[in-house]
Amino acid sequence: MSPEVFLDVFSQALKVIVIMVSFIIVPSLLVGLVVAVFQAATSINEQTLSFLPRLLVTLAVVGLGGHFLVEMVMDFTLEMYRRIPEVVG
Repeated sequence: MSPEVFLDVFSQALKVIVIMVSFIIVPSLLVGLVVAVFQAATSINEQTLSFLPRLLVTLAVVGLGGHFLVEMVMDFTLEMYRRIPEVVG
């Protein structure tokens, strides 16, 4: 396998990982920020108040966007299977 092929495969894998992680984490971070601002404004220091909305948003994002995430992984996997002759030979 040439270094160019390896770098191409590695960059594609990294791109898929970053998109999948950010697709799930960014909404949770935004909700956590809103809840933290609310807690700071009202002086409420309850830990579960911050945890439950982030959990619900993360579950909703995975439930609604799961098809997109699975499709992305399947496309990447099929592309890797198609590139086996290029990588091996």
